[in-house]
Amino acid sequence: MLVYNITFQVDFNDARNFVIWIHQAYIPRALEGAILHNARLCKILSHHDEDSECFSLQFEVEDSAALHKWYKQYGVALHEEMLKIFDQKVVAFTTLMEVIDEA
Repeated sequence: MLVYNITFQVDFNDARNFVIWIHQAYIPRALEGAILHNARLCKILSHHDEDSECFSLQFEVEDSAALHKWYKQYGVALHEEMLKIFDQKVVAFTTLMEVIDEA
């Protein structure tokens, strides 16, 4: 199993609206195709500054081929929607991790 992580750095004044949008729009649409599972949104505490807040949105995915399929079907459109709504007030990057052990 893989963990698909999206880290967002959000302008402080837009953080509340961003979290609402993530809950109401992004996560439900990301889970539609049943490719991504177990969405988890976290606030990142170790990278705090006065101008922005950071969030980590994590999903479980079976393999990289499934993630590529999801990205083509949903990910591109969701990213474009985010840019339309928040413009330069949100910066995002992704990380793909492999689970090697669970306690």
